[in-house]
Amino acid sequence: MREHFRENYRLLGLKIAYYRKKRGYTQEQFAELIGKSWSFISQIEANNGAVVKGVSLDTLFTISEVLDVPVEKFFAED
Repeated sequence: MREHFRENYRLLGLKIAYYRKKRGYTQEQFAELIGKSWSFISQIEANNGAVVKGVSLDTLFTISEVLDVPVEKFFAED
């Protein structure tokens, strides 16, 4: 991940967390649904200055599908 995009990744993680919680999933439940580990979810949703993890397009599309949220919503400014 480029340092230049750190804030973009942080905001993406916050959006994913928002929609995950809106659907009522814990990080553990959500991780299982998308075929990832709990620690992966924790890293992409990190908003406390921790290391932010990037997300592949395949994973992003899977997240979008599981949460029933169009991909573009993760990038829209609210």
